[in-house]
Amino acid sequence: MEKLAVGIDIGGTNTKLGLVDIEGNIHAETAFPTSDYPDFDEFVEALHDNIQNMLSKVSPQIELVGIGIGAPMSNNATGTIENAANFAWKGKLPIVSAVKRYYPSLPVLVTNDANAAAIGEMTYGGAKGMTDFIEVTLGTGVGGGLVANGRLIYGYDGFAAELGHIMVKEHGRECACGHRGCLEAYASANGIKRTIFELMADSISPSKFRDITFNDLSCEMVTTAALEGDKLAIEAYEHTGMALGKALAYTVTMTSPEAIFLFGGLAKAGKYILEPTKKYMDEALLPIFRGKVKVMLSELQIKSAAILGASALVWAESKALTHENGYCTKSIGSTPRTREKQNTSA
Repeated sequence: MEKLAVGIDIGGTNTKLGLVDIEGNIHAETAFPTSDYPDFDEFVEALHDNIQNMLSKVSPQIELVGIGIGAPMSNNATGTIENAANFAWKGKLPIVSAVKRYYPSLPVLVTNDANAAAIGEMTYGGAKGMTDFIEVTLGTGVGGGLVANGRLIYGYDGFAAELGHIMVKEHGRECACGHRGCLEAYASANGIKRTIFELMADSISPSKFRDITFNDLSCEMVTTAALEGDKLAIEAYEHTGMALGKALAYTVTMTSPEAIFLFGGLAKAGKYILEPTKKYMDEALLPIFRGKVKVMLSELQIKSAAILGASALVWAESKALTHENGYCTKSIGSTPRTREKQNTSA
């Protein structure tokens, strides 16, 4: 009987989920709009319906071993999502206990969506064999997963690496979190749309975007235009890379990573996001770091890193998955205080 885990990526725009085996093969996957469910309990019910629909499409001769969830502003120690800026739901949401109402006999685990992507990169992607790297998710929001010395960094309360809320411009754009000048206001899907409209306001040059409303414009449209050589779209990515590079320079000085992986919708622009990010990051770095840190696209763009990473939480919890560098990834799914004890005894 084949064992499968459910991997769930809850994003501000869409929720994606899949059934994944221990080798990282996705046996079934689906998605639905997160924003269609302003009521949290109705969202969890829809999540359950989608899981059951996936299960109906695979062989009945499978064993479901657990559910892993990646979501912004999630706390792996308490099993909650707490005040996520890009969700209609506010407050402290008990995502683990809500899902366990439908699956009481299964382990249900949650971590930040960017942490889940980092676990996926480390387990199945370009970070295999690396012990120090950063995963940056560029989607509806901006998130980060930090791995140092082979361990994912959660911080004291489980909220480490909220890279989207590093200030990159004093008194800058308003962010969904309520502050101004956050990276997320510049390097997210919504951020690059805002950049396009600012550039058009400062120029009278013709552009294909002038007849498109803000709500009708999408990140995908900007990316496609950049890849087709549109000067305004390329300039927008230059500004995006400037903000992102500056924020990453701050982060590099803290963790000294081997590589930084860009994952998500904006990463699909390829060289148009990579080149300015590298340039502005190196300009802002101390000389001792300059030229040492690789900035790369995630190798899991197609395979959905966040789903794979979320599912890997389950294998880690069951002690079934061991990273190539020799440590058991169970430490990834443990609470911060448990990991502290493990570090002390190492």
